[in-house]
Amino acid sequence: MNGATIYLTGATASGKSALAMHLAKRLGGEIISVDSMQVYCGLNIGTAKPSAEEQAEVPHHLIDVAQLSEAFDAAQFVRLAKSASESILSRGRIPIFCGGTGLYFRALMEGLGNSPPSDELLRDELSLLPFESLVTELKIKDPKAAKQIDLKNPRRVLRAVEVIRLTGRPYSEQRIGWDKLKRAPENLFCINREVDVLNQRIHKRVDEMFSLGLIEETQILIKRGLRDNRNACQALGYRQVLDLLDGELSLESVIDKVKIKTRQFAKRQRSWFRNQMQCDLLDWPEDENVDSFCELLLGRIN
Repeated sequence: MNGATIYLTGATASGKSALAMHLAKRLGGEIISVDSMQVYCGLNIGTAKPSAEEQAEVPHHLIDVAQLSEAFDAAQFVRLAKSASESILSRGRIPIFCGGTGLYFRALMEGLGNSPPSDELLRDELSLLPFESLVTELKIKDPKAAKQIDLKNPRRVLRAVEVIRLTGRPYSEQRIGWDKLKRAPENLFCINREVDVLNQRIHKRVDEMFSLGLIEETQILIKRGLRDNRNACQALGYRQVLDLLDGELSLESVIDKVKIKTRQFAKRQRSWFRNQMQCDLLDWPEDENVDSFCELLLGRIN
């Protein structure tokens, strides 16, 4: 196990974070978050960020590394993740990458594509257009990308159209991750739950988020610039609470909407991991606790 690196992924609410904690304690590991929203300071409840107690118990990396006033992308993730991994290994400990942002895993494993840096003026122009028109433009100019990108994700669609306009070339020619990962690393595991079980876990998590103060946290984050951060303001939970605070939805409607959006997101994650990554799939039965499942995983690690 000396010098090994472990990768844990899976849909939101599948239990991968708790599993990573157990694994780190057993192996002397440190966790590197692979989550595009946990990088932001203050986005705690809605991202199910590890608590201060958990972070004190097991060292975590790539959490709270960006302010809401800052942009954060896959290139920054790769740079910081590689640095963290090298530091962990140099101390004789084991890096455990854990999260559900598939694009970050692909960037880490394959490197970044050749698409140009963001152009703020063009992004501002595109952000004023109806979202449906951006989707239509993408489908016409790059059908391959349109089939691969989550067309319900404004951030992804806007970036694809931006790159096409900047370069005059299809986005799919310039990005990683359009075909199945050609060479998956050792110890890349995907946690899988039965759909009904996962949905129940999602509903429980969403209810807990609101009980813990998601609305109050969002109000604080607004004062820090949440609305101005194109990435963070689209985060699940926060986007819907913003609608609540704007008077567009009732509390009951917002909670239901967050549950629906999270289930849809989990479905897209499962599809991504199945079609885009060569993971070692681990089915986690509903009646098996994390200690027992951790033992099973230990037996699969090379």
